[in-house]
Amino acid sequence: MDNSIEHHRHATTADILTSEVASAKQRINRTEIALKRTEEMLAANIALRRRMRFLVEATDRLMDPPNSNE
Repeated sequence: MDNSIEHHRHATTADILTSEVASAKQRINRTEIALKRTEEMLAANIALRRRMRFLVEATDRLMDPPNSNE
């Protein structure tokens, strides 16, 4: 096979691999951003759940106070 053709084939393969690696890096970056957002949303949901649980328990105490005669 002609050296110039062989060189062109290797260059094309290298270009394809470079493009694939760049694409993979972009997907990784997008995944990391999505994971960070998910973690932030989860933390916010946990904090909200704690506040809601506190309010429910406080409301329960107000609606059903302990009997002071016992």
